[in-house]
Amino acid sequence: MNTDILEYRKKLKKKLSEARYEHSLSVSFTCVCLAMRYGYPLDKAELAGLLHDCAKCYADTEFVHKCEKHGIPLTEDEKNAPAVLHAKYGAWMAREKYGIHDAEILSAIACHTTGKPHMALLDKILYVADYIEIRRDKAGNLPEMRKLAFEDIDEALYQIISGTLNYLDGKGAVVDSMTRKTYEYLKERRNCNE
Repeated sequence: MNTDILEYRKKLKKKLSEARYEHSLSVSFTCVCLAMRYGYPLDKAELAGLLHDCAKCYADTEFVHKCEKHGIPLTEDEKNAPAVLHAKYGAWMAREKYGIHDAEILSAIACHTTGKPHMALLDKILYVADYIEIRRDKAGNLPEMRKLAFEDIDEALYQIISGTLNYLDGKGAVVDSMTRKTYEYLKERRNCNE
């Protein structure tokens, strides 16, 4: 075990609510399990999972201001759906406040709410782990997605993003365009492989 991880846990425990901290631990452990399955470095997966919600100590309404204050570029979609910004701001915090400089970890944190085309393995691991971790219980397809995540991470990613878009569209919620771009990219790749 990376001994630094214990220090990161202590810092997060002080900053996050108890429920958010427990979620972060669960995502971290799920990332490690997926990393074992897909041959990814365990320490990097563990750290990405642990820090993915490090910005969740702030309210969604604060993220536009915080991103602008620190020169983090925002799209109009992000300004209209600030809940997704905890990922982008979290990547900034991971670098600036927690001293993380690994580009793969920062990328995974930055895209864990919307995905992105051409996701690297750690991006996929974190996105999927955040959805399937043990404390999640709202989505009806969780048992299937938990199984699928360990069989075919690309298909699990596609199914999760597709289901998320259907859910958000059904609610009439604002959807960040990056989520739609990610879905279209994954759909095209999936159709090419059939």
